[in-house]
Amino acid sequence: MLTRRTLLRATLVAPSLLGLGCAARAPAASAAFETVRAQAPFDMPAIRIPDFSGAPRFAITDYGAVEGDKARTTAAIARAIDVAHAAGRGRVVVPAGTWLTGAIHFRSNVNLHLETGATLLFSEDPQDYLPAVPSSWEGIECYNYSPLVYAHDCDNIALTGKGTLRARLEVWRVWYQRPKAHMDALVALYKQAVDNVPVSARDMTAGEAHLRPQFIQFNRCRNVLIEDIAIRDSPFWTVHLLLSRDIIVRRVDIRAHGHNNDGVDPEMSQNVVIEDCIFDQGDDAISVKSGREFDGWRLNVPTKNIVIRNCRIHNGHQLLAVGSELSAGIENVLVENCHFQRADTGPLAKGDTVVEINHILYVKTNERRGGYVRNIHVNNVTADRIAGGALCVETDVLYQWRDLVPTYERRLTPIEGLHMRDVRLGASGFLCHIKGDAGMPVRDVSLRNVSSASMRQQPVITRNVEGYSAG
Repeated sequence: MLTRRTLLRATLVAPSLLGLGCAARAPAASAAFETVRAQAPFDMPAIRIPDFSGAPRFAITDYGAVEGDKARTTAAIARAIDVAHAAGRGRVVVPAGTWLTGAIHFRSNVNLHLETGATLLFSEDPQDYLPAVPSSWEGIECYNYSPLVYAHDCDNIALTGKGTLRARLEVWRVWYQRPKAHMDALVALYKQAVDNVPVSARDMTAGEAHLRPQFIQFNRCRNVLIEDIAIRDSPFWTVHLLLSRDIIVRRVDIRAHGHNNDGVDPEMSQNVVIEDCIFDQGDDAISVKSGREFDGWRLNVPTKNIVIRNCRIHNGHQLLAVGSELSAGIENVLVENCHFQRADTGPLAKGDTVVEINHILYVKTNERRGGYVRNIHVNNVTADRIAGGALCVETDVLYQWRDLVPTYERRLTPIEGLHMRDVRLGASGFLCHIKGDAGMPVRDVSLRNVSSASMRQQPVITRNVEGYSAG
């Protein structure tokens, strides 16, 4: 009999991507789980994540890992993961030391655990991230260079420990630039999505497309834990949660100041808690997304039930960005007890920047996106100094895409239910600027006890808004 769970799981695993990654799973042996609950002003399901505290340990040194030897260490990690998976459940342990490696691919029922003093140093050579794997680029599905840490269609996986994952950026910094070959590749990929070309035919690793891989991507996974690790530098988005569900990200320390270096990007994912983390980003701290236009509409899996609590942000464009890739819809998001505390980042490496903090909550879309945004809550947030405001909504954000491709189909984005309470800014550009579309006004916005010690611009602008209240 087809149950609701069966139907939802079928929705989350697209047919074009079956048969890859962790699809062939060994049954978990004596599996243990932890249940995490989060209070929210919406029906937030309890989240079950794997507990590997009593699982068998598989040290990568037992499988041939050697510090400084990329080939042997990469092979050893892969072998240890295979053995742990075959055992039904296991913890792959990276001991203290600096371990140069290429791509790491998870399998089900495996915990990759970095002990104190351990650093996984990821190669800067794009060839180490081939063959291409199912991935996406800013909301459009494709085959691309493997994320540095990658899981596809896996159950019960964890990335934990007091160690560090660090990306070498020598090549990726060059790829941060956007020369003509890169822009041409983006246009070609967009047109493939418009034409519904099979994802398996969208290979973006040929020529000089130079679509950088994400650092960590969990793609179509279930029951995921990311805990305690430090992440330094990233080719692209740092932690990308794509078409996955039941995820906890806690006590993670991220510093990545390169181009597009968001901290965590839940995209078409559901039931996610991000808590007690530190973000020091070159882009948004957390950016909630749900696919770009034709691919978002095709997949039709909304992002929902996201709780972000007790986090500190040292640098980043926004605490929470919603969009602009939101074509499958975004709903039920809570930010609570989070604080912008601008920190001295110390000497900057080449290519790094000190980022101007713009907004606490930034909702952005355009006439092409469609989708929807609803039921977003921000409670008890402080910031010492920001350039923008507590809330900013813009409905004509296209960046470079405005001139790259035409509007093939016009779909406006309904935005309703944006609620902020107990938000205190030391200094800001403004308090609330909402620029809705005349064809579809923003609806039901409330600000309660939201204040700024000083403002440089008009405090409140509400253009094409129905149902705004403040007090």
